[in-house]
Amino acid sequence: MPLTRRDTLGLSIALVGAARAAVAQDAAYPNRSIALIVPFGPGGGTDILARILAQQMTPRLGQSLVIDNRAGASGTLGMGVLARARPDGYTLAIAPNGTFAMAPALYSLPYDSDTAFAPIGLLATNAMFVCVHPAAEWRTLAALVTAAKAQPGRLTYASAGVGATNHLGVELLMEMSGTDMLHVSYRSAAQAAQAVMTREAVLSLVDASVALPFLRSGDLRALAITGSERSSKAMEVPTVAESGWPGYRASVDLGFFAPAGTPQPILDRLAVEAGAVMKSDEMKARLDSLAMDALGGSPTEFTAYQVEESRKWRDLVRRRGIKLE
Repeated sequence: MPLTRRDTLGLSIALVGAARAAVAQDAAYPNRSIALIVPFGPGGGTDILARILAQQMTPRLGQSLVIDNRAGASGTLGMGVLARARPDGYTLAIAPNGTFAMAPALYSLPYDSDTAFAPIGLLATNAMFVCVHPAAEWRTLAALVTAAKAQPGRLTYASAGVGATNHLGVELLMEMSGTDMLHVSYRSAAQAAQAVMTREAVLSLVDASVALPFLRSGDLRALAITGSERSSKAMEVPTVAESGWPGYRASVDLGFFAPAGTPQPILDRLAVEAGAVMKSDEMKARLDSLAMDALGGSPTEFTAYQVEESRKWRDLVRRRGIKLE
């Protein structure tokens, strides 16, 4: 039945009313506590950053950010919870690129990682050190690569599992250097680092925040760092790029997300507040103690980063034929 003029007028009034209500709701945001999903267990780098951010954003937003740890499946279980949440700004998540850029190349997910989330901002980065046992014969990464070329498939590297950042980081290095090393998978990054210290494995990429105490105690030796710059905590350690492989970069980058469809004013508010917190002297000091570097940027800039990062690692997984064990 065609709409009458009266029907059309009524529908228009209803739509205007709904739009005004939505604007009013956005303007009042937030008016209750916010769940902040961490898709890993307590104590890791993602969890630590989330707790610091929640603590500092609470007074800025006037509402509490409550940490909700949802560990499992390389972080994709927690991100699945976010994908199903109402897009109203009251369920958010912090996740590393290993979850939002790398895992989708390997897992069959109940959500589309490219469309299920609304990026808020890139928060921080944590580079990895290429670590070997302190008694290892190699003093430079170039020397280790030379040895790997002379013994294809013989030298071993430890990771936190197939698709983990420290796994794909070595895969990228092998591709760029033309080497072949044997992958040994452990249940966590801590176990992978321990494997190097006990000489069960030759090398591992170890998060800077985890590696630094062992480098200082002499339990590990760093041949290079995987970020785009040297760490202020270990300026003597060159980057992988400086060591002979220009363009190499692999780090743990932590992003801030909301469900897709979250109103833009809410995303903008969260981006502004999170950006202010990340730029604060207090946050920089706390991140410095964890060997992390604060980042920042708008939702648009984060979207561009996410697209490029996802392409980079998905293409690597395809080229290297990497599959879940």
